Amino acid sequence: MRLKSFHAKTMSDAMRMVRQSLGDDAIIVATREEEGGGVRVTAAVEEDDLPPAPASAAARGGRGKAPAKPVEPEIDVGEVVADALQRHGVPATLAEQLIDAASGLDTEDPRLALGSALDSFFTFNPLPDGRSPVKPLALVGPPGSGKTLVAAKLAARAVFRKCSVGVITTDTVRAGGVDQLAAFTRLMKLKLATVEDPDALAGAFEVHRRTDLVLVDTAGRNPFDADDMQDLRAMLSAGEVEPVLVLPAGLDAMEAADMALAFKAVGVRRMLVTRLDMTRRLGSVLAIAARARLSFCDASISSKVAEGLTALNPLALARMMIPAEEKAPAAKEQAPHRTARAESWDEDDDGQADHEPDHESDRGAGRGPKFGRGRELEEDDPEMEPAPLPPPRRAAAAKPSKPATAKPATKAKAASSPSSRTLP
Repeated sequence: MRLKSFHAKTMSDAMRMVRQSLGDDAIIVATREEEGGGVRVTAAVEEDDLPPAPASAAARGGRGKAPAKPVEPEIDVGEVVADALQRHGVPATLAEQLIDAASGLDTEDPRLALGSALDSFFTFNPLPDGRSPVKPLALVGPPGSGKTLVAAKLAARAVFRKCSVGVITTDTVRAGGVDQLAAFTRLMKLKLATVEDPDALAGAFEVHRRTDLVLVDTAGRNPFDADDMQDLRAMLSAGEVEPVLVLPAGLDAMEAADMALAFKAVGVRRMLVTRLDMTRRLGSVLAIAARARLSFCDASISSKVAEGLTALNPLALARMMIPAEEKAPAAKEQAPHRTARAESWDEDDDGQADHEPDHESDRGAGRGPKFGRGRELEEDDPEMEPAPLPPPRRAAAAKPSKPATAKPATKAKAASSPSSRTLP
């Protein structure tokens, strides 16, 4: 039996190296995460099961030929999805269910496969934008989750769409809570109503009975404090209102799921995620929605009010978990080596390298590389030959050729040389 260790950046890359080196019959002996980053996989295979080495040109007795262009390996969608879920810290049981759902889809796009899995396991219900009358929305959640900023963003979105908006705050306990929201509403030329008890809230609802969108910014509540939750329940009973849970991403998965269950007891059915611009792992977000059975609605990916909110859907969430540059890691390995003076390589939206060098001189009307003094070589240009020297009239009068006559030769040589694309 032959043992061999493989070190790679991700688990999918390591598994690909195992298959290429030891074949499909290899057995994974051990896996380990390296301290400096990456993973190490130790695999074993019987000597008889080793893939045969390719015969050399000398052994075949034929003339050596140019090596064939390497075939780009196919992407294992299941491995890419599994690697993304592991990187985001998705709980093991939930990750297995998502991987099974993604592997059953006939596609080579990992983000599309993950999006389909998320669509089959979660529900997505974006918040209304004010264009049709809806129940008042009460933003609830623990202290510091971003409810006040979300209220300002929802109000700004409705104002931009020429909808009438009513903003109410019950956050009279926190220092500066009313002033913060008042500063936002003042800029949008909206009136802010401040209430302290359920009766006052019911009166504010009556005032905004014909308003397109009514937003209620509630005070932060401790989900594990019975008195806090009872006060919140009494406030929500003041009228026909829909509570929306506002939770930041990046929390501990189990702790955040317990919070969501506590708020679900007061009538929460949708969850709005904040601080996505400061979070790199979204496993806790999936764990919350899975355990509390909450619907995704919107997400806040910026602290700026004008940038608003992003409506979440399965594909949008999948794109957050699998960025474009990670769609095809196998193709990135085939990228040619760059030289010291190298050209910058453009990348398309799918993360593939564009094999045309980006010369500074090409950023005008022409796209091809420049030759000589900025002249672009066209396909229909006649072949340029060195200009013949004029015959000498007398031996004594013969003069050395001018340097200018050598320039076409240099240009012709540059046009036929493979390295001419690196000339300045």
